[in-house]
Amino acid sequence: MPSRLLRWSLTSALAGFLFGFDTVVISGAESTIQSLWSLGDGQHGLAMSMALWGTVLGSLCGGWPTDRFGRKATLLWIGIFYLVSAIWSGLATDVYSFMVARFIGGLGVGISTVAAPLYISEIAPADRRGRLAGMFQFNIVFGILVAFASNALLGPIGENAWRWMLGVEAIPALIFSILCIGLPESPRWLISRRGDEEEATRIFRLVSPEASSQEIADRVQQIHQAAEESDSSERFWTMRLRVPIMLAFLVAFFNQLSGINAILYFAPRIFEMTGLGQEAALLQSIGIGVTNLIFTFLGLWLIDRLGRRTLLLIGSVGYIASLGTCAWAFQSENFGIVPTCIFAFIAAHAIGQGAVIWVLISEIFPNKQRAAGQSLGSFTHWIFAAILTSVFPTMVGAFAPSHVFLFFCGMMVLQLIWVWFFVPETKGVALEDIEKKLGIAPSGKSL
Repeated sequence: MPSRLLRWSLTSALAGFLFGFDTVVISGAESTIQSLWSLGDGQHGLAMSMALWGTVLGSLCGGWPTDRFGRKATLLWIGIFYLVSAIWSGLATDVYSFMVARFIGGLGVGISTVAAPLYISEIAPADRRGRLAGMFQFNIVFGILVAFASNALLGPIGENAWRWMLGVEAIPALIFSILCIGLPESPRWLISRRGDEEEATRIFRLVSPEASSQEIADRVQQIHQAAEESDSSERFWTMRLRVPIMLAFLVAFFNQLSGINAILYFAPRIFEMTGLGQEAALLQSIGIGVTNLIFTFLGLWLIDRLGRRTLLLIGSVGYIASLGTCAWAFQSENFGIVPTCIFAFIAAHAIGQGAVIWVLISEIFPNKQRAAGQSLGSFTHWIFAAILTSVFPTMVGAFAPSHVFLFFCGMMVLQLIWVWFFVPETKGVALEDIEKKLGIAPSGKSL
């Protein structure tokens, strides 16, 4: 693999590191913030979910700057959003200022889930696309692990530890922003949006130095032809795109209805329910990060070998077993096995949905509708993440934990049925050929 291709993919995937860090770092500060500003359950849930509401807006609107200004410029602005959010969150003097700062970081998260996987999928060769695009998810879980570890290290430093937990994100945000300056633009965006085939050809030569001039010319012509057939003025909500639209919506919907974000956000609190002290709960949370990282790495190793659909099936079975056992453990008050069940749940997520979601969504739409499709999948993911995170404190207060985990388990049974009957395989298929595989016609009627 050319070193520059790996370097560009890693740089873009660092948006995932900031995504993971920003999403989970709040778990170490949430109880302190609640007591510091005397927040009730409702206001506490809103403060904790404010970044997610920013993510909802960022994911909903992220397709526009990604298409209008390009993938590279959008990635640079994502880094700036993270930088501003980290500094502001660490210096916040009241809950309202804090929520605004977290909202800005959420915008960065939401837009990153549109721009970063899309950028990698558009520069990567078909046979490496799963592993390279999957690095976005790997960096998410690496960011989660670093956030858990950072929280544990900074926790003992005093009453302002929470400020350092949130503010330290400014360092990787600044590094990411600087690295983005050296990225090339996506060749597919250059062809479909700018008509700049010369620059796209130059980038393809750098990405695939082993390819002949004729092979690269054929690739450029194929992208140009697909872009011509897919009129950019065509509405997104058409019968032609009904299959990728439903795939993007449902893979994101089921991702969140597993309970993954709620469990990550409130991991220390869940462990405290089992009788662990606060410090022990933080250390158990590091175990979540390690498990997530190991099994995400395994998922990325398998995604271009076994395929996206197979990993979703494996993950679904793991979800059902771990969530069902966790529900039983809480019901029977057998709390000793709850951490093991949570770790197994994280492993199932990492090897299945975690490894697949951003890769699959970035593959299934035509070039000119890819940003909008990525935005749809990202928005669906984050709107349900925001809702679940907002209501999770109320859920565990109103219902027994066993009932909450049983609900998530039931949703994963539905996911297993959906994957088995409706999800196609996309591994090793060129992006332009996936349209044919999904049976997408050049035009269609509006939904």
